[in-house]
Amino acid sequence: MARRGSLRPKAVLGAAALLAPMLVCGCSGDAGRRAEAAGNRAASAPASPGPTGPHGARSAPAYEARGEQVAEAPPAIVAEDVTRTLDRFLAGRGGRVTAMVRDLATGRTYRYHPKLRLDTASTAKMDILMALLLKTPWKKLSAEARADAELMIKYSDNKAADRLWLRIGGPEGLTRAGRRFGLKHTTAVGGRCVDLYCWGITETSAEDRVRLLTRLAAGKGPLPRADRDQVIRLMTGVIPEQKWGVSAAACDGDVVALKNGWLRHVSNRRWAVASVGLIRGDGQDYAVAVLTEDGATLEEGIAKVQGVARRIMAAFRGERGCGDTAAKLAEGQILLRATLE
Repeated sequence: MARRGSLRPKAVLGAAALLAPMLVCGCSGDAGRRAEAAGNRAASAPASPGPTGPHGARSAPAYEARGEQVAEAPPAIVAEDVTRTLDRFLAGRGGRVTAMVRDLATGRTYRYHPKLRLDTASTAKMDILMALLLKTPWKKLSAEARADAELMIKYSDNKAADRLWLRIGGPEGLTRAGRRFGLKHTTAVGGRCVDLYCWGITETSAEDRVRLLTRLAAGKGPLPRADRDQVIRLMTGVIPEQKWGVSAAACDGDVVALKNGWLRHVSNRRWAVASVGLIRGDGQDYAVAVLTEDGATLEEGIAKVQGVARRIMAAFRGERGCGDTAAKLAEGQILLRATLE
């Protein structure tokens, strides 16, 4: 990997019904995880998972956004050019897409359809965990709550998310925590949705997803570093079937922490697919969010998420692209050994 803290990515699959008139959420329950894992492999096959951090790391070093000077000035982002590229890629694919990327080291930012508000799906589980840690630091959580956090993030387990949803105070707790994190467009839905709670249909913006990721990476928020490290650790430790999404835009040796989500609307059988995450590589730290709605299939949604993420990140990297991958891998391996020793 490259010179950066250790991370890994995440995603979700399954067929639990969410809102009776609205949707089906693709996440796993306690009893059905093994069966779902097989389904995840099949559904994820068309996607091309991106490279991630080391799977065998015993701990996750702090992921702090770094502000040091990079070797060469990064390219300027010409928003009109990126937008035209995305418009061409998405032409004829249907549905709605919003996206945002921010370079946390330089502040370079790109937004695509920023006014859209789409469902979080299981990306809301990142919000639930961060809201939980606002109430109770990780070291003071009960064994049961820690186990649910592991299940919720690594396996995207719905039942675990339901239990933690109740711990944070449901929709009011999530919305209140979001305000503390500076979120402006994210408000949870009250009530109960068939066999799970309504966190999956929380509407949000790509900007709020990036804002929350920035609070997680940069330390400019209410969560102390030790608790942010735990969130990062879980987001980099997801099961292999759940590593599609923004990780497709990473270079070899980059470290990625992500949370994916998807759900299928019962009313129109269309899919919402989302991926949000942090990419650390090439001397830069990136917060990336891509949200889609109204896709015909899950595979189509994954392809759109990954295609959009790749194209935006290509603009951020410029002609240099991924740079010297071999050197980055060697450098990252040295850092990892030093971290774990």
